Amino acid sequence: MPLDEKIITQAILDRYFQKLKENLSVDVAVVGGGPSGLVCAYYLAKHQFKVALIERKLSIGGGMWGGGMMFNEIVVQDEGKRLLDEFEIRSHPYEAGYYTADSVEAISTLCSKTVKAGVTIFNLLSAEDLILRDHRVSGLVLNWTAVEMGHLHVDPLTMQSKFVVDATGHATEVVAILQKKNDVRLFTVTGGIVGERSLWAEAAEKDTIINTREVFPGLYVTGMAANATFGSYRMGPIFGGMLLSGEKAALLLLEELRRIK
Repeated sequence: MPLDEKIITQAILDRYFQKLKENLSVDVAVVGGGPSGLVCAYYLAKHQFKVALIERKLSIGGGMWGGGMMFNEIVVQDEGKRLLDEFEIRSHPYEAGYYTADSVEAISTLCSKTVKAGVTIFNLLSAEDLILRDHRVSGLVLNWTAVEMGHLHVDPLTMQSKFVVDATGHATEVVAILQKKNDVRLFTVTGGIVGERSLWAEAAEKDTIINTREVFPGLYVTGMAANATFGSYRMGPIFGGMLLSGEKAALLLLEELRRIK
């Protein structure tokens, strides 16, 4: 059978816009497709909630692809090994309490499992603003990343959500937008983004989980966005805290979603 270029194009348009229309209103919108965002989205979808994940880049996975300084291995400590096993990511014991994993296998597996759990991922989209209603975050304002990069004046579209998760890493992009554009006080000691501190792996791994929580009504932070928002350290290429942070964010949101259902 000869191939018809019109049908090929039409198939992509029809399927994409079907996907987009089905996600104009979701339970949770996760911004950032790194390990913590993927894990959070995965667990929410596994519990039958509607989740869309927005990633501004072409590739999903955040900083995990590069391992440590482009050596594509990551380290996970004892506490995080449970999640590697659950996602069927192979790991290798190194010294007591330390495990290594191939970063490409790790992040590609997280991506695949998250999609198969029911999460819809939109790459090359940026969250340029938030929807606020009655002092509460209730959705995202979205535009193509290419529009942002080209500094083009193109009006955005919106996605409504019961909750938003900032999983954008060091830059805390969603929280930063909220703080910059609105006269609000965050649930931090200063009322604003406290800022990321220099590297201290042990403290950062613990604090990442502690700091994973709601930062403003309807808005949660996970992964490095949590530490940067609440003022803790970075940890480098050890990823147990990232995985556990995503799991904790999902558990907190599951409790809230069931409460309001």
